[in-house]
Amino acid sequence: MDLGDSITSASYCGRVSTARAERLVNLVLALLSTRQYLTADRIRGIVPGYADAASDEAFSRMFERDKTELRELGIPLETGRNSAFDPAEGYRIARRDYELGEIELAPDEAAAVGLAVRLWDSPEMTGQAQGALVKLRAAGVDVDHTEPPVVESRVRAEPAFTPLVAAVQARQAVQFSYRRSGSAERLTRTLEPWGVVSWRARWYVVGHDRDRGAPRCFRLSRIVGDVRTVGRPGEVQRPDNVNLLELIAGTGDPDPSPVTTAKLWIADQRAAGVRRRARLTGRLTVDGVEGDLAEIDLYFPESAADWIAGHGPDVLVLEPDVLAKAVRGRLESVLHHEVRR
Repeated sequence: MDLGDSITSASYCGRVSTARAERLVNLVLALLSTRQYLTADRIRGIVPGYADAASDEAFSRMFERDKTELRELGIPLETGRNSAFDPAEGYRIARRDYELGEIELAPDEAAAVGLAVRLWDSPEMTGQAQGALVKLRAAGVDVDHTEPPVVESRVRAEPAFTPLVAAVQARQAVQFSYRRSGSAERLTRTLEPWGVVSWRARWYVVGHDRDRGAPRCFRLSRIVGDVRTVGRPGEVQRPDNVNLLELIAGTGDPDPSPVTTAKLWIADQRAAGVRRRARLTGRLTVDGVEGDLAEIDLYFPESAADWIAGHGPDVLVLEPDVLAKAVRGRLESVLHHEVRR
C-alpha cells in the first residue's frame, strides 16, 4: 500500500464510522416516534442509511448488527404485530421504557459533552462515550461532535486501565507483570489498588504493594500483559484521607531517555498534539497536501504506533520503517474491520 492508499483508507474509515453512527441515531428516532410496530421493510424505506444496502441479504445483516448494538447500549427494542392479521413482526421503542427525565443542556454544556467524547482515546472508553452520545441525541439534546477539534485526543487509556478501574471499584487485589524504568526486567507485583489517576499526562495505579509492604504507585504504560484479580471482592480497604496525587508526585518518577527518534510528515494545521512534541525540520507536499517535516523522540515505541495511527492521514511516518509498517497495519486493520461490519 502506497502513501495515497494509506490516506484514502484512513479517510474511508472515518466516513464509514460516521455513517453508521448517524444510521443508528436515525433508527432510534424512527422507532421512538411511532406507536405502531414498524416492519423491517418499512424501516428500510424510511430510515436514512439502509437504502445503501446492495441487496436484501446485505440489508438483513446490517439491520441485525444495528439491533444488537442498540440492545447492548441498553435501548429496549420491542417486537410484535399491530394486529393478528399482520404477516410480519415489527419493531418499536416504547418511550415509557426508554426516556429519561427531561434533559436540558446549555449550548456550552452540550459542546463540552461533544468534546469529551473525542478526548477519550481507548476502545473501551470510546465505545461508552459514543453510546452516551447516541442516547443524548435520541433524547433530543443537540450535541455536535463533527466540527474540527480545537484540541487533540489526550486522554489515552492504557490496556491495563479498564481492569484496574474495575478492581478499584470492586475493592479487589490485582497481580501483574511490571517493567521497571530503564530496565527490561519484569517483576510480578501484587497490589491492593486504591485508585487510578492521571499525573502529567500519564496514568498511574496507586495502592498497597503486598510485596513491599508499603504504598506504591505504578505507571500503567509499564504494565505488561494481563491484569489478574487476586482474592475476593471487598477485601481491599483504602485508608482514610489518603491523597493519591501527592503519593505519585512524591515518587519523583524520572523521565526515561528516548529509545529512538522518528521522522514524520504532519499536515498543515493538523495533529496539534504531535506538533507540540516534535521538532520541525522542513517542508514537504504529500499527495497534494502541504505539511511539515518533523522529528520526535519516542520513549515507548511499542505504544507510539497506536498514538500516531489515531491521527489518521494527518501524520505520516517516514522513519523508522518498522514504525511506518506498524502504523499502516493499524490503519488497514481499522479499514477491514469497518468493511466487514
